[in-house]
Amino acid sequence: MNESSVVGRSVRILLGGGIGAGKTIAGRRFAVHGFTVVEADRLGHEILEPGGAAFNDVVERWPEALVDGRIDRSVLAAIVFSDAALLGELERMTHPHIVRRITQLGGESDRIVVEVPLLLEPEGEWTRVYVTAPLPIRRDRAIGRGSTPRDVDLRMERQADAESWAEWADETIINDGTIENLEQEVDALWRRLRTTFDGRATP
Repeated sequence: MNESSVVGRSVRILLGGGIGAGKTIAGRRFAVHGFTVVEADRLGHEILEPGGAAFNDVVERWPEALVDGRIDRSVLAAIVFSDAALLGELERMTHPHIVRRITQLGGESDRIVVEVPLLLEPEGEWTRVYVTAPLPIRRDRAIGRGSTPRDVDLRMERQADAESWAEWADETIINDGTIENLEQEVDALWRRLRTTFDGRATP
C-alpha cells in the first residue's frame, strides 16, 4: 500500500473504484470542500472527439465505429467490451493520453479530485482513495441507473478486482449505506487529509 501523499500546498486526489461504487457522489462531496472535480471518463470522451488525441488511431482500427464523422461510443463499447483483447487494445491507445491529461490538470489546481474507474498512475504526488461496496449492491446501483444486467456484468468482469484496488489505494471508503453515510465518510477523510496537509485543520 502506498503512503498517503498530501504534499506542499496542493492536494491531489485520485478517486477510484468500479462501476456502482459511488465515486460520483463522493466526488460531489469533495466539491463542497472546494475541490475541482474531474471525471476521467470525460477526459476519455474528449480524446475520442474529432481532433482528439486518440481519434485517428481508434477510427483506423475500428472504422465501423465512425458514424457521421464522429466515434459512436456505444458502437465502440459493443465491440470491445465483449472481448478482453480488444478492450486492452483500446486502452493502450487511450490511457496514455488520459494519464497525461490528468498529470497536466494536477499541476494546474491546488485542490483537485479526479474520478478514475481504472488503476491509473499519473505523474506527481496523489492520494489514492478507493470507494467500494459489496458487489451485489454495486450491481443493483448500476442497473438502477439504466444499464442492462449484461452490460453491468461485462464491465465488472473487465474492471480491476478488489485486491488490486486495495493495493493501489492509500485510503478506502466503504459505501454500503446511504448517501448521507457516504458524505460523512468523505468529510471524515478530508478532515484527516487536511491535517496532514498543513498540520492543522483548515477549511
